Amino acid sequence: MLKNEKAVVVFSGGQDSTTCLFWALQQFREVEAVTFDYGQRHKLEIECAKEIAAELGVKLTILDMSLLGQITQNSLTNSDMPIVQEEGELPSTFVEGRNHLFLSFAAVFAKGRSARHLVTGVCETDFSGYPDCRDAFVKSLNVTLNLAMDYNFVIHTPLMWIDKAETWKLADELGAFDFVRERTLTCYNGIIGDGCRECPACKLRRAGLEKYLEMRQGVMSL
Repeated sequence: MLKNEKAVVVFSGGQDSTTCLFWALQQFREVEAVTFDYGQRHKLEIECAKEIAAELGVKLTILDMSLLGQITQNSLTNSDMPIVQEEGELPSTFVEGRNHLFLSFAAVFAKGRSARHLVTGVCETDFSGYPDCRDAFVKSLNVTLNLAMDYNFVIHTPLMWIDKAETWKLADELGAFDFVRERTLTCYNGIIGDGCRECPACKLRRAGLEKYLEMRQGVMSL
């Protein structure tokens, strides 16, 4: 009976985590969110998360993870690095250890608030090859956190096995399609909504949106 439980959502203000936030609000009695300041190139991401959480009436806590940006080399924390993906290699946007650390700190935060449920928007279908978005990693970390803290966490991954088109479909089913499309920040160049349409994140988001709109139009025309 999740309706009687409390959850903490790992929240960035992007398409995936905002969809997960709407999902959590329907699933749980009480929901809080945590956003991480890790030295990302666009502080607008944090402002976007603040605005969305405030509009949805969700308490948001921002945790300082700036050390992560100091010890890793990637194009999300170093604006001098180009956003590229060479064949057979991880994208330059991969931040080593990010989801591992975010979920671990979110768990410490959640236990202090008597919450047993963590929600994250990681996905193995459209995951750009990031190893810390895989189901095996999440399940392994779930066991580790339970053992390390002697506390029965459950990490929920509503998007794990769906692609971007199906993520748009879920947002639509949650009554959040327009909100997610217009208010979230996915773009690596810091443009809210449909974004720059050129960076890898925007191209993935746009391809999923177009595929879903075609699917929806096909259903409506039947």
